[in-house]
Amino acid sequence: MLDFLAQAPAVAKTMLLLSLTIALGLAVGRIGFRGAALGVGGVLFAGLLAGDLARRHGLALDAHVLEFLREFGLILFVYTIGVQVGPGFVEALKQVGARLNMLAAMIVVLGGATTVALQKLLDLPLAAALGIFSGAVTNTPSLGATQQALTDMRLGPEQLALPGLGYAIAYPFGIVGILLTMTALRLAFSIRPAEVAAEIEAKRLAEAGRIATLDVEVAEPRWQGQILRHLPGFEEGAVTASRLRRRGVLQVPHDTTRLEIGDVLHLVGPSDKLAEAQAQIGPEFLTPLTTKGTDITWERLIVTREAALGRSLAALDIEGGCDVRISRIDRAGVEIVAHSGVKLQFGDVLNVIGRKEDIARASDILGNSQARLKTFEPLPMFLGIAAGVILGSIAFSIPGLAAPIKLGLAGGPLLAAIILSRLGHIGPLLWFTPPGSAAALRELGIVLFLAVVGISSGGRFLETLLSGDGWRWMAIGALITLTPLVIVGLIAHLAARLDYLTICGLLSGSMTDPPALAFANAMAPECQAQAQAYAAVYPLVMALRILTPQVLVFALL
Repeated sequence: MLDFLAQAPAVAKTMLLLSLTIALGLAVGRIGFRGAALGVGGVLFAGLLAGDLARRHGLALDAHVLEFLREFGLILFVYTIGVQVGPGFVEALKQVGARLNMLAAMIVVLGGATTVALQKLLDLPLAAALGIFSGAVTNTPSLGATQQALTDMRLGPEQLALPGLGYAIAYPFGIVGILLTMTALRLAFSIRPAEVAAEIEAKRLAEAGRIATLDVEVAEPRWQGQILRHLPGFEEGAVTASRLRRRGVLQVPHDTTRLEIGDVLHLVGPSDKLAEAQAQIGPEFLTPLTTKGTDITWERLIVTREAALGRSLAALDIEGGCDVRISRIDRAGVEIVAHSGVKLQFGDVLNVIGRKEDIARASDILGNSQARLKTFEPLPMFLGIAAGVILGSIAFSIPGLAAPIKLGLAGGPLLAAIILSRLGHIGPLLWFTPPGSAAALRELGIVLFLAVVGISSGGRFLETLLSGDGWRWMAIGALITLTPLVIVGLIAHLAARLDYLTICGLLSGSMTDPPALAFANAMAPECQAQAQAYAAVYPLVMALRILTPQVLVFALL
């Protein structure tokens, strides 16, 4: 096999080795021990092994292909993360943003302090200490800032080579250290991620307000001849009526329907608002207003037509034009009462009541295409990635910093995806990726990134590790990795009372570490808490990671 590889073209060798590395790493990652497994982290170790074998047998790999696949894999991963968290990012940031960023900044400061203490205690070369710090916190821009700061000090070539070696030695355990910290927290406090995810979902639904129904008879004389929208809770959009029974006949109500004493309304809204409305309208009607045996029915219609996106229910006039009633809207798992001011987004699910032929006309207006909902369109995604690359390339100069700050290929696409998915659409372009497609792209991206990092580091990793100060440097890196993570992880759990999945996202984001986020996501794939925490702290942490090496240069001189 190795002789065959030696004679194959460089690109073919690179792709074959990469594919085998990913397959082996994923297989190893599935091996569990007491409920813990490496997951996609296994790809990194398979990459280290493959890189070492390639070096020993003189296999010349195409460095340009590896570099492209590494960066493209990273872009795919962070972009799909941004698409996932974008719609709810602002709300999440408002709720826990300041607290999470304070804890993330604490991790950065503790990591820098640990580096200073170990360098002084062990008399470690300055350049090596800075490189180990960058690898231990898995932050490549930090390594770039280190090399820039050391270059400005006019150090010799031997000294300038130390940061790269220190980075390569510390980086693998930097990734594993986060995984170990998350696993240790889970085991120490007997946490079940699935149960935590269920609690988060229950809390989210409770905060959004679950929609209930109540049948009420119009009994108060003051409502005789009044139009429906003047009832309590209707004008502000808190309550609506989806059915009306008048003299034993079920019909579809509208905002302009004039009420009569004895009418029975099927009200929809939060329980507290329904109780308030019922107290002013009349007594509860105990016989359900069923549609059985009538020509009235209901269906759930999906908004997929481009002409409906961004337009309000009032502007579309579906209810008046089609003689139907829209009672509620399901948006990303949250139910909201339908009212005239609601602007529709792609993927909204509307509860529509009316006759079959009228519902069919409403369906034509909304689109209601299951196939369209599952269709992946690469055009908007690549435009979003392009915008992210441009955004990540913009340099921000901050007084006092020797080097400008860039979001880079990790931060730029992440921020672009958050912004675009929050917007929903621009003209005919939908910033929407079906969940299944997003999950596949996210997995592809992270395994490409990890495999290439492992292969690229494997050639010099074992050689440096097994000779000279390799083991010593790795131990120092492990302390720099674990000390702040363990301390802040305990504070977040015991003092700040954050849920476990949010803590995992915080730890991953504080190290700007996509593989750790992938590991956290795998524990509860349907929960967004991990990705939201990661995205919330990423911008501040990236700036601090670039600033810290320059501060350490002065602290360690």
